[in-house]
Amino acid sequence: MSDYPAVLYVEDDPESCEVMHLLLVQHMGLSAVTIFQDSADFLARVQALQPKPDVILLDIHVQPHTGFEMLEMLRQVRGFDETPVVALTASVMNEEVQKLRTIGFNGVVAKPIDMDTFPEILNRVLNGKEIWRVAG
Repeated sequence: MSDYPAVLYVEDDPESCEVMHLLLVQHMGLSAVTIFQDSADFLARVQALQPKPDVILLDIHVQPHTGFEMLEMLRQVRGFDETPVVALTASVMNEEVQKLRTIGFNGVVAKPIDMDTFPEILNRVLNGKEIWRVAG
């Protein structure tokens, strides 16, 4: 992995996409940032990315494939089966957090994103840590 990790963010809310782009590109200085604004043809689009994402951030409530479905697809493809995948969601009830953990996400981050703490959270995920932060 280079000093500048490649990040994929899947999010259908334009405002959330803009905030994440500002955070990753302008605030954190990352250059390999891809944002999908829907999950259509998700797997083919992910596999076509160059460079391959070092971390994937998935909004849970995206269409046509949910974050849960996208994670399941990723875990079945060699080369993406070990990629850290973090759920981003506004619904952070304990039951959902437990479900995210059980099905194989590497963490969850509550929305709206806390721009002050997110860079450290992303660095921890890239260093192999799981993040289950549901409060700011």
